[in-house]
Amino acid sequence: MTVSITRSTRTSIVGEVPPQPPYPAYSTSTVIPGYGRGSSDLGIPTANIPIDDFESMNIGETGIYFGWVQVIPVSDDSLVIGEIKSADEGTRQVEYNYGHGLKEGVDVNVALPMVMSVGWNPFYHNKRKSGEIHIMHEFGTSFYGAKIKMVILGYIRPELDYVSIEALIDDINVDINVALNSLERESYSAFKTCGYFCSGKPVLPN
Repeated sequence: MTVSITRSTRTSIVGEVPPQPPYPAYSTSTVIPGYGRGSSDLGIPTANIPIDDFESMNIGETGIYFGWVQVIPVSDDSLVIGEIKSADEGTRQVEYNYGHGLKEGVDVNVALPMVMSVGWNPFYHNKRKSGEIHIMHEFGTSFYGAKIKMVILGYIRPELDYVSIEALIDDINVDINVALNSLERESYSAFKTCGYFCSGKPVLPN
């Protein structure tokens, strides 16, 4: 069932059927610390990735994208699960668990819907470009250092500035609903099945 959209000027579904070039776009990346504002300021947690991993996809402009993402725990004898690392140029500390402690088939190694903000975040006047993924799923813990695979299937809107944090939150929630509605279509939901997430090779649904 289509999720209701709170802003009358926003469309409830985006993207052609089936997805058209440059989509689908695929990438594998690693979760890194961001600014820490998604949860604390907005109540909308994000998993950040190195911006170079987005730009290597060659899909263009800044703004809000949607698609599917899979979190994958990293196992390596050289890693220290639970180690504390500095973030934001030493202004805060985060715990790296590399995806361990999350539930198999519920939190990890399963395709989940996502929206991704790419750019400078005009409301916060970021000094560096960032890639921030909000996964529409409730995780029991953070997963810094985990591997992620993602397939981006479309573009929702450009970056915007806002008169208030409440207006920003409202628009993010509309983005989430637009993404969920758009991903319900068969030619979009098909991408969450095994395919790329199992093989690591870009594929098109039948």
